[in-house]
Amino acid sequence: MLENALTPISLADLNAKAEMLTRLDNKYVVPLSVLESLAPVLGDHFDILEIDGTRRFAYRTQYFDTPDMTSFRHHVQGRRRRSKLRTRHYLSADICFVEVKLKSLRKVTVKKRLPHDPDALDQLTDPALQFAEQSHLGHYGRGLNAPYLPVMQMQYERMTLVAREGGERLTIDRNLQFWNDRNEAATSPEMVVIETKSAFGRGIADSILRRNGSHPIGSCSKYCIGLAAIGLVPRFNRFLPAFRRLLPHLATPQSARVAMPQTA
Repeated sequence: MLENALTPISLADLNAKAEMLTRLDNKYVVPLSVLESLAPVLGDHFDILEIDGTRRFAYRTQYFDTPDMTSFRHHVQGRRRRSKLRTRHYLSADICFVEVKLKSLRKVTVKKRLPHDPDALDQLTDPALQFAEQSHLGHYGRGLNAPYLPVMQMQYERMTLVAREGGERLTIDRNLQFWNDRNEAATSPEMVVIETKSAFGRGIADSILRRNGSHPIGSCSKYCIGLAAIGLVPRFNRFLPAFRRLLPHLATPQSARVAMPQTA
């Protein structure tokens, strides 16, 4: 198995080498068997995060959006300036943050986070809202323009790799589960989402994956795919390729696309 083929690294050492709160991302959706076949070459270049003997970690995330789904719409529209607002509980470490993910005009991802009470995972407390407001003001020159409400929870397993030479991370997510108070869905256990994070989007992991015939998928927002999987939004053409690979039992033809309501 991949996690057994790599040398462990501590969280402190991983962050010292590549915290990557500002980075360019590429996402790949590949069969688990393909990932396992790459274990020897990945092991030549990457170490794996290990905490208390554990190398797979469970994450639970609560996503928030406006009543007219601003975050979702901006992603589907390909807006250069877009953001996501979420709380995330790192279950294995029992730590929780409110996280704001922001995109710059050059497609650079900037993630800002603040400690948050895990018992309030589905709530935006006053400190969390103030943090989100200031994060948007500092990055875009404007604050939140509408109330944000809880829309979906997600849970999955993650492994995190870091390049020995530093400056690059690689995350591998599988067994994604999405739910709200009415519906739930889960991805195929045979597929994984790989996300490379590097300064220029052309890291070692990208080269390894491309040489193996794997290429970045156009749009693979776990948030957007989860919303579509539980029926809260249409399955837009923009992320249908990733949707079909991750949830083949729910895949529909492109003709099933439904338009989102237009807002001013």
